[in-house]
Amino acid sequence: MVCLILHNKPNEDKSISYAQKIQDNLKKKRIKVETHYANRFDLFDIVNTVKGILIRDRKSEYFLNVASGSKIHAIGCMMACMIFDKRDNLHPFYAIPEEYPRFKSGEQQTYGVSDIRPLSTYRINTPNENLLKALTELKTMINASRGGFIYKGEFADRLEEKEIITVGGETDPKSRIPKNHSKSKYTTLDRVVLGPLKDTWGFIDTEKLGRKHKIFFTDDGIAASKFLF
Repeated sequence: MVCLILHNKPNEDKSISYAQKIQDNLKKKRIKVETHYANRFDLFDIVNTVKGILIRDRKSEYFLNVASGSKIHAIGCMMACMIFDKRDNLHPFYAIPEEYPRFKSGEQQTYGVSDIRPLSTYRINTPNENLLKALTELKTMINASRGGFIYKGEFADRLEEKEIITVGGETDPKSRIPKNHSKSKYTTLDRVVLGPLKDTWGFIDTEKLGRKHKIFFTDDGIAASKFLF
């Protein structure tokens, strides 16, 4: 099966006729074709689209041609490969053309394939699975709030409910709730989630507002939210 990634605004995409020819040729050879869409000018949208294709079946082998699009596409494909901990089934490659004719507007720019060069993938460090789950919840809550932030208390409650954080300590035999539960919950949230996301990754920041604390994404966190979680 071949997955083609096209620009998400067809009326602005001059490659539509070429894409149709590619699909027709593949269908003649009885090769299944899927079309996917991404903003060709948005690196993170391309990464997210490629990632979505790759995670559907992590047991399959994927071969990614980084030479078939722009530099943004090439970088996006490589980044998508590098965010996974297991990458043995991902094979980015560069196809070297046989011929580079003089570039003319509206004409094919390369012809044939003289060689195929495999490219190595090195893992990009990403937050652990538990932090990614916390970031996903934070993204959902902030989007729902429409204010660009949420309060620390509601975040702590959500993560405890989802069992992303576990509040320990000595349990009150009558209520079966850990003693000083509220304080322990905030301490656990700070140590396990907020501290790493703020100090190590720089994805979030906090601000005190009276007796409450606001949590919001930094610019790096907003960028990461477009493709990482």
